[in-house]
Amino acid sequence: MRGRDEETGEFLGSSRSQQRREALEVLALGEKLVALTPAQLSRLPVPESLIPHIEEARRITAHIAHKRQLAFLAKQMRREEDETLEKIRDALDANSETSRREVATMHRIERWRERLLAEGDEALTELLEEYPHADRQHLRALLRNAREEKLRNKPPRAFREIFQVLRELARTPEDEDAGEDADQAHARDED
Repeated sequence: MRGRDEETGEFLGSSRSQQRREALEVLALGEKLVALTPAQLSRLPVPESLIPHIEEARRITAHIAHKRQLAFLAKQMRREEDETLEKIRDALDANSETSRREVATMHRIERWRERLLAEGDEALTELLEEYPHADRQHLRALLRNAREEKLRNKPPRAFREIFQVLRELARTPEDEDAGEDADQAHARDED
């Protein structure tokens, strides 16, 4: 029971409503953790004691049983220190920022592909100024093939390949390091 301070008359501790809000926040955090892939989860500062509960919640697919397991996971998470849960939230926010950057990169690649197909050599020259290591001949052939595919209503093979080439050009060395880290984490998960 909360009670009141005899001297000041103020309530002691947090209200039931506040406790419920905090419990629902932890439950929502648990749902986010369960939705992550094992590789994404390995990058977060999740205590080892919670990993089996997260995996179990992932494994259970029956609706009510899944909800029950999520509630149990939240109960286990509430036993952790507040600082630990804050570190997990901060890491998840950083991951969402990374996701937003990836989406922005994909949109930038899409715009390049559309410009290359619409403007031709002018856009290709600009692209080569930005990415001097790009293969001009290969890109020209892909652009020519993509236009041909569109005219003949063929499957957009070259159109897709242009996107792949542009994505490789847009990759930075940091992206490659992050990709290698994720591959190594995934290999550890399989062992």
